[in-house]
Amino acid sequence: MAVMGLRLPEILIILVVLVLVFGANKIPQLGDALGKGIRNFKKSQHEDDSIDVTPKGQSSDPGQLPPQAKTSGAPSSTSSATADKKV
Repeated sequence: MAVMGLRLPEILIILVVLVLVFGANKIPQLGDALGKGIRNFKKSQHEDDSIDVTPKGQSSDPGQLPPQAKTSGAPSSTSSATADKKV
């Protein structure tokens, strides 16, 4: 019974060191966290590579302007007024 080239005595020594370093109460939590990490990694490998960067609450229509960018059709007088003052 060799797991990755390790026999039973080596595995027992590693387990004893883990218990001494982390404590008996933390080992199940470490195993759970490791399992979740591996599961999430495998899940990300099978998902689509595209990333949705659209903020929540906004439409994904590329032709539509965001609400703050919409204007009433009248040009902004503040930008032309400040340009006149600098001349």
